[in-house]
Amino acid sequence: MGIPLFQAARVGAYVVKQHVMGVKRYPLVLMLEPLFRCNLACAGCGKIDYPDKILNQRISYEDAMEAIDECGAPVVVIAGGEPLLHKELPKIVEGAIAKKKFVTVCTNALLLEKKLSQYKPSKYFNWSVHLDGDKEMHDRSVCRGGVYDKAVAAMKAAQDAGFRVNINTTLFNDADPARSAAFFDEMKAMGVHGITVSPGYAYERAPDQKHFLNRNKTKELFRGIIARGKGKNWPMFQSHMFMDFLAGNQAYQCTPWGNPTRTVFGWQKPCYLLGEGYVKTFKELMEDTEWDKYGTGNYEKCADCMVHCGFEASAVTDTIKHPLKALMVGLRGIKTSGKMAPEISLANQRPAEYVFSRHVDQKLAEIVEDDKRAANRRAKAEKDVMPLEAAE
Repeated sequence: MGIPLFQAARVGAYVVKQHVMGVKRYPLVLMLEPLFRCNLACAGCGKIDYPDKILNQRISYEDAMEAIDECGAPVVVIAGGEPLLHKELPKIVEGAIAKKKFVTVCTNALLLEKKLSQYKPSKYFNWSVHLDGDKEMHDRSVCRGGVYDKAVAAMKAAQDAGFRVNINTTLFNDADPARSAAFFDEMKAMGVHGITVSPGYAYERAPDQKHFLNRNKTKELFRGIIARGKGKNWPMFQSHMFMDFLAGNQAYQCTPWGNPTRTVFGWQKPCYLLGEGYVKTFKELMEDTEWDKYGTGNYEKCADCMVHCGFEASAVTDTIKHPLKALMVGLRGIKTSGKMAPEISLANQRPAEYVFSRHVDQKLAEIVEDDKRAANRRAKAEKDVMPLEAAE
């Protein structure tokens, strides 16, 4: 349960190879967002607040394959928006698996039962269903009743069909440690193959700005959850060292290039959570991004972030560099009391820049120009075709 041994070995070998080769920055997981459109409107989400012209955009199968090849990461996570709304998603998943990538599709599961027959079980593939706690917690989080029940029914259907099914859980400042632990007990009893958990990130465009956790509250929450989970062997789909970080026992700086993101805008700078610029190629992303300008202590928007897409790669790197430390954490368990690791100072962080509107306007202008060119091509094609009457 948790991360399969086959996947852990393959990804571990990839990471070791990068270190042996002396590669300073390398991707671990490609975050592929083939669309922003969603069939939910969660108050804590900052991914769906776009005009319709942008919500109607899609990354094509061809562009998705190019991104996978260009990036080279061993793991591909397909998110959104709601990726099951993308008509080419089955083909994208099949194409990624053919490249021997470990593929996760993140979904709210509202369409999962309907779409399930379009996919095939594989050791390279798993569903990751968004569940932010028990029925009451989750339905409140997604701002709609009945979603939890529909998601759980879809998960059971997928399990019965032979798929690996994980859950991904985002916790906010109203989360209760005992209740969250009970939820994980329930998911383990249900037979989920993996659990990914993370504190919510304070998206600047999210409608709800009141319920995001600061770093200290995150550590206290996860210490409370982990303490209640000792001996229960929850199938966590993330590293021991990342969980140790959430509990306040490690002081990691983020590794934003570990989870590069490709969206309908292009390659997103600097990370999955912050869209502060976009480039056309992965090479540009890696070479032209001013990485030192971001991260806790460097940038105001990063101050409270402890999200897995920023820090799981940091934890993996630490495990490779300090295997004995990681082994001891694995053997002894995660410390849930006592002194925490020193916090990174925020004294010299630069103030937040709010550039979202500029990027949206730029993308809208590109769409308008593309539409004009397409219309001109259609008009020219129609003009070049001589009417039958004229030909006679």
